[in-house]
Amino acid sequence: MSRTIQRSSGNIFRDLGFDPREAQHLRIRSDLMIRLSRLIAARHLTQKAAAVLFGVTQPRISDLVRGRIDRFSVDTLIEMLARAGIPVRVSTGKVA
Repeated sequence: MSRTIQRSSGNIFRDLGFDPREAQHLRIRSDLMIRLSRLIAARHLTQKAAAVLFGVTQPRISDLVRGRIDRFSVDTLIEMLARAGIPVRVSTGKVA
């Protein structure tokens, strides 16, 4: 049995066939969601405590930890990080 291995582009969403713009947007959201999930784990927060900290409802935290990327905008995720005192820095790629 022969296997073909393809090198990743560095963006799993692009590799899955999303157009470049959408793939980048999904990657940004997933990176922010991962950061929030790690913060919850590192601080040993319950979903209820995380909801209070981030200024959202407990069901929103459930969506977050379950990876429901379709339920969050970049703005919402940045606001949640800001409420937790986590600075967010945005950088852009090289301009041609």
